[in-house]
Amino acid sequence: MKARAFLARALRMGVTLLVVAVAVFFMVRLSGDPIGIMAGPDADPTFIAQMRERWGLDRPLHEQLVSFLIGIAQGEFGYSMSTGLPAAQLFLERLPATLVLGIASLTLSIVIGLPLGVAAAVRHNSALDRFVMSLSVMAFSMPNFFLGVLFILLFSLHLRWLPSFGSGSLAHLVMPVLTLGLSSAGAIARFARSCMLDVLNQPYMLAARARGIRPQRRTLLHALPNASIPLVTILGMRLGDLIAGAIIVETVFAWPGIGRLLAESVSNRDLAVVQVIVLATATTMVLANLAVDLLYGWLDPRVRKS
Repeated sequence: MKARAFLARALRMGVTLLVVAVAVFFMVRLSGDPIGIMAGPDADPTFIAQMRERWGLDRPLHEQLVSFLIGIAQGEFGYSMSTGLPAAQLFLERLPATLVLGIASLTLSIVIGLPLGVAAAVRHNSALDRFVMSLSVMAFSMPNFFLGVLFILLFSLHLRWLPSFGSGSLAHLVMPVLTLGLSSAGAIARFARSCMLDVLNQPYMLAARARGIRPQRRTLLHALPNASIPLVTILGMRLGDLIAGAIIVETVFAWPGIGRLLAESVSNRDLAVVQVIVLATATTMVLANLAVDLLYGWLDPRVRKS
């Protein structure tokens, strides 16, 4: 990737994050009065006024926005109204649990989805192809919370093999990873099949077949590398979705990660915590997109020269 193109992408990243910061600032404030929710309906109006002044909510919105953006530029993301701790500290405390869950589920989805998609494409219109696509559609379409509840009913209540909530051991990780990983595996399998079918029908693949190259060699050394560029796109999207995609699953299984923290903070109108989590999610997405662009250039020299 040329330096000018990289700088243009970096500039777009900065503008995107700025737009996200402004949007989340207004959305969390339009969702309700956090002081009123914390204090309760019977609180003294004088106490509410003091709390609003303490947290700077008595100032005009444009002044609050300027202070918020200056704080971000200085690495200050505010304090939690519920605990009084820095919002960034609460985020970093929960980050390892979410990374473990997200990376494990992403790995599982690639290990399951990619081989199944390739096999379905190679055996196009066969019973294997129809079976894989049926499973993929079912896994992709089933809501995560419903699949998680099914796993709890089966593995925790009926078979009593796994704990139904919490963390602390590998057994606690199994059901959340399965819930997230199977859904992503369905999407990856469908996309891998589509990409492989496009490549398998190209003239150079037909020429390789005519030259007598073995099917396994054609698939692994010719078809799969050429299908990898569009596959990188969906893998980048899944990588960028590590935080946002875990919200429901972490809530269902009481997993102590960022997704559960976000759900709790939205419920409590904890403005600073919601803001830092949304900004971190947006940053993850734009960095994943940048990584995908860089991988395009590594995989395809034509992209690198453009």
